[in-house]
Amino acid sequence: MTIENLEKELKENKLDSLYLLYGEELFLLESNLKKIKVIFGECVKGINYILIDEQNVQDIVSDIETPSFGYEKKLIIARNTGLFKKESKKKTGDISKIKDKLTQYISENMNILNESVVLVFVEEDADEKSELYKVIDKNGIVCKFDFQKPLQIEQRIKAICNGYKVQIDSQTIRYFIECCGTNMQDLINEIRKLIEYAGENGTIKKEDIDKLSIKKLESVIFDLTDDLGKKDITNALQVLKNLIYAKEPLAKILVTLYNHFKKLYITKVALNNNKDLTSSLNLKPNQAFLTTKYKVQSKYFNENDLRMILQELCDLDYNFKNGKIDLQVGLETILCRYCS
Repeated sequence: MTIENLEKELKENKLDSLYLLYGEELFLLESNLKKIKVIFGECVKGINYILIDEQNVQDIVSDIETPSFGYEKKLIIARNTGLFKKESKKKTGDISKIKDKLTQYISENMNILNESVVLVFVEEDADEKSELYKVIDKNGIVCKFDFQKPLQIEQRIKAICNGYKVQIDSQTIRYFIECCGTNMQDLINEIRKLIEYAGENGTIKKEDIDKLSIKKLESVIFDLTDDLGKKDITNALQVLKNLIYAKEPLAKILVTLYNHFKKLYITKVALNNNKDLTSSLNLKPNQAFLTTKYKVQSKYFNENDLRMILQELCDLDYNFKNGKIDLQVGLETILCRYCS
């Protein structure tokens, strides 16, 4: 089941008896888990609300069978149990026995679950080839929470703004995502600030994002690279000083700069050899929009420039670790040398 379909069912207060929720987009996963708990109703821990993890997963079948005294149903949330990890070809250990027992129990006793239990598995990852996965997929709801793609994020941000009667156009949303990243938790926090600032019937503008939002380090590095490409040393140094003022560790700035210029070099080589840029840069689906930015910035530099900058950043790291140069001075020197 897709995230959107799951959200639609929960919005209609439809509650299934068996769920497997897993994936990397933890904010949306936890949001939907919270909705399940709200629909379920009153939860009394130990009576009609049971929490299971890797430490007590061996009790899961007995917890399912134990009556929820005074309540029609019980809610069991099993989080990071280890039951969905990939196994070696030769299955050994207690966790395999528990998995086999639970798989058989669910297959043979869905009537019991439907009558008295809402069982929710929450995992970071799940082996889709396992028998337990298959039996849950057959009898319940499996939903993988992948990172959202830019268009999906745009739709969610637009819907949130509409809910508060605040206007924001698609171009501004895309700029917002470029500045603040694709992590839904971070985006929700930042858009709430902008909504409060704009007020009901107001409009969120690009300058509001520049003024109020906390930009990701990677986004700021794009700004710094633009300045370098235009040989604007004044702005480049100001961006670096702003990062230092914001208490970004110098070592982190150095690593982020190196990784950024490495991607620009890969972009240059990939374009010159007609290679697919998304796969060359190893970008996730929700990062595909970055290819346009890398293409634009790679035009500022030739391959020799990029190799030189990468080598100088490596040399700076070596000399700093050996006490030969101050890291801030070294970074400023590299920026000035390129712009000279």
